[in-house]
Amino acid sequence: MSLNQSQVPDIDTRQVGPEEYERLLERVRGFHGYAAPGVVLGCFMVEAAKDALPEGILYDALVETGWCLPDAVQMLTPCTIGNGWIRVRNFGVYAVSLYDKRSGEGVRVRLDPARLGPYPHIQSWLLKLKPKQDQDTPALMEEIRLAGASVCSVSPILVRPEHMAKRSKGAIATCPLCGDAYPAAHGKLCRACRGESPFESGLAEPGADGASALSAAPSGPRLRLVPVHEAVGARLAHDMTRIEPGVSKDAAFVRGQIVEPGDVCRLQRMGRHNLYVEDEDAGEPSGWVHEDEAAQAFAQALSGPGTSPVLPAREGKVNLEAQIDGLLVVDTDRLEAFNLVPDVMAATRRDGSLVKRGMRVAGTRAIPLHLRRELFGKALRLLDHGPRGDAMGGPLVRVMPLKPAKIGILVTGTEVFQGLIEDKFEPVVTKKALALGASITRTIFAPDDAAQIRDGVRALLDAGSDIIITTAGMSVDPDDVTRRGLAEAGATDLLYGAPFLPGTMLLLGCIARADGEAARLIGVPACALFFKTTSLDIVLPRVLAGLKITRGDLARMGHGGMCMECKTCTFPKCPFGH
Repeated sequence: MSLNQSQVPDIDTRQVGPEEYERLLERVRGFHGYAAPGVVLGCFMVEAAKDALPEGILYDALVETGWCLPDAVQMLTPCTIGNGWIRVRNFGVYAVSLYDKRSGEGVRVRLDPARLGPYPHIQSWLLKLKPKQDQDTPALMEEIRLAGASVCSVSPILVRPEHMAKRSKGAIATCPLCGDAYPAAHGKLCRACRGESPFESGLAEPGADGASALSAAPSGPRLRLVPVHEAVGARLAHDMTRIEPGVSKDAAFVRGQIVEPGDVCRLQRMGRHNLYVEDEDAGEPSGWVHEDEAAQAFAQALSGPGTSPVLPAREGKVNLEAQIDGLLVVDTDRLEAFNLVPDVMAATRRDGSLVKRGMRVAGTRAIPLHLRRELFGKALRLLDHGPRGDAMGGPLVRVMPLKPAKIGILVTGTEVFQGLIEDKFEPVVTKKALALGASITRTIFAPDDAAQIRDGVRALLDAGSDIIITTAGMSVDPDDVTRRGLAEAGATDLLYGAPFLPGTMLLLGCIARADGEAARLIGVPACALFFKTTSLDIVLPRVLAGLKITRGDLARMGHGGMCMECKTCTFPKCPFGH
């Protein structure tokens, strides 16, 4: 099908008789609920578009307004919202297009303001010249009958490919909170559990007096607000922070503290002229959780091996500290899901960070002073158990100790083996290994010969190496046969190449020892001789912590995998590898 303006038929200016028009109005009432002028006029427009198309083509529809006109399309064509054959692009223009599903060629029918001169009531309706209550509806409907599609212009169109893409839900996930199936592209939680539900929460949670939880203020349960000079003798409802820029930030007053006469001036100097105090007569509503209780519960659920919450809550938050030296491991997917729950938060140091005992590694809190118990329960389920009691996984935050592993070093390269050049690899690898608490069992040198590399690997295994680090021979040069020698020695699960700069030619794998245990294998690219920090510095702590590194893990590390090559290296206090 191919149309140009000369091939578009003229608008049918035939006027519809009163009886036929009444049948149309009745049909509109049955579909739309009432005889809306926009739907009735839209019916004439849709029929004009259908008349302009060649016979027998399969067509889709594109409507340029969300008001009324889509209903006319659904009434008179096979195109509906449900089957996806109608697309609504709300440009605010009263126009409809029908076009070939495959080619995108078709016709556009537009209500043309330039043609409305003989029809003042249609003009007033379209251009909103009068308020709806002041419009003469019977006269408007009669003008629509007389005008039909004559107030429209018709033109050929070609729809852009991006507006013809087939609608698809994509992959489907199950929300870990409510159990609903939803498009995985929406994120870790369904949109409703992220706080985007069109429904008010708490409707099924009546209070002790039978009233809905919605009867409480949206920001929390009833709190007694009093001027500071009238608060003497009352208990504070939350911690209050005093900030001295560049000096200190701490809670000057804590929840439950009784306001003394001498506190009034201090509070006023802090800018506190009104206070929330505990209303002892009201009690704590069952539908809400105070920020302190919420933060403590979240912190205890977040905390895994090697970490501990610092209790009690201070200023509404609780931090987690490392209990041991080691590698911080964060379940980033569940952390993202937790932070999608409205009114809660948790922040951590970067997954894979090396931490020391006593170092803060995470913190959490409820954002409002009082958190809806419904949201509190959702957040806890993400940290503890799923909606049906099934385990959601291990702790979200943990610190893994680095194993005091025995490392064997295999330096390959004929030039080094023959003593033609001095080896620089062994001191680099040894320094990094010792800094992480590992020890060196043995260093072996081998030429660029697969058989001797194989024998060198076996000798390091016999020496009891838990980890073998092999250097050089990782590039694509034909003389680099290190990978072939590793394969002949029995290396398995090899991953070659990683999204790091520097350090792309990284190799990871494992190899069985005589005692049946598997030794880990790391191939270090030659760039480690030139750059102080490379991919080795990212993967070695993970290997020492006993973590398995998959191709997916390496792919995600590409975000942050480019070193800035600073003149003064501050790694790991920089974004590289994070």
